[in-house]
Amino acid sequence: MRITGEPPSASDLEAMAMAAMARLPDAFKPHVDGVVVQIADFADDEVLRELGIENPWELTGLYHGRPLDQQSIWDSGDMPPVVTLFRLPLLAEWVESGGRLDALIFHVVVHEIGHHFGLSDDDMHALEDGAPD
Repeated sequence: MRITGEPPSASDLEAMAMAAMARLPDAFKPHVDGVVVQIADFADDEVLRELGIENPWELTGLYHGRPLDQQSIWDSGDMPPVVTLFRLPLLAEWVESGGRLDALIFHVVVHEIGHHFGLSDDDMHALEDGAPD
């Protein structure tokens, strides 16, 4: 695959992430309204250290927040859950794979949103496989 022009910007990836969120099944949508999506070029050193990852190119996305199955009506003062996509590792994986960038973004978003719902990897794969195009 030959890629020409400027690489997709952070705002391009954010738009693709929001489109991915819109593809989630209707039953999930009310529960992701408060999830913030943000784009960073790479995870910072502290995050990489916490996750035991030495190479910042290996992390394409991260969920930060309390999963729904661990929330209580008594919780207060929590920051909203956040899905962060790491732009440069995503673009590198996209170029390496030769696939569609929007499909890769969807895959990563589903995985990170799966953490929000406390889903297993099998559940996340089923969610991804059952999503409309």
